[in-house]
Amino acid sequence: MIVSYDRQVAVVTGGSSGIGLATVKMLLGAGASVALCARNEGRLNDVAAVLANEHGEDRVLARALSVLDREAVTAFAEEVAHRFGTCDLLVNNAGQGRQSTFADTTDEDWRAEYELKLFSQIYPTRAFLPMLKASKGAIVAVNSLLAYQPEPHMVCTSSARAGVQNLLKSLSVELAPDVRVNSVLLGLVGSGQWTRRFAAREDQSVSREDWYADLARRKGIPLGRLGDPAEAAAAIAFLGSRAAGYITGAQLEVSGGLSRHI
Repeated sequence: MIVSYDRQVAVVTGGSSGIGLATVKMLLGAGASVALCARNEGRLNDVAAVLANEHGEDRVLARALSVLDREAVTAFAEEVAHRFGTCDLLVNNAGQGRQSTFADTTDEDWRAEYELKLFSQIYPTRAFLPMLKASKGAIVAVNSLLAYQPEPHMVCTSSARAGVQNLLKSLSVELAPDVRVNSVLLGLVGSGQWTRRFAAREDQSVSREDWYADLARRKGIPLGRLGDPAEAAAAIAFLGSRAAGYITGAQLEVSGGLSRHI
């Protein structure tokens, strides 16, 4: 790891799997104490036990909650303050994509998607902001390349992702100079949702390696593969670190060259 988080405290939402868990591991390896949350209590507890065994119980705090539960998020922030006394980095990572076209997206789906994408940023940011201001800390949001490069089969998620990116740009101005706000824009990264789509493939005889390689070819990814969660985590860790102290309001693409916009 090229950046240090020695004696710093990071909070990661959606931290029990995929990119969130890869980020938690990277931050712990860089010296941070980490508080993570996720909805699945069983999986979260299993992950936290392993992390505590590897890095020390005093450096790991895990709580099961939904980031759409405002009171639970506020209580989580209060617990982090009591346990660690500060927060230097907030990683807003919770939320996955919804596959649908305009024709088959219901009103309820539109409302649910916008609520998830926007309030998974709003509630944690609001709860941890006093500590982030005091520490001159940073927020890194995990967003998608869909914010700038929408796809018809993900019309609802693409629209909501664009709204998130606009919110983050506004926050980067409003919260400066006390708190930096940046984002990573992900292309296709081999996290949980792609594992589930692989499991549901039409031809069950196709191997994971071949299925992913074919997916990369069909999507036109110049690097010819899906990203690894650790590669996304490295970008998050950099943007949240003091090495990126003069970067705010920026977005770093982690897409293998999939981006077509300038």
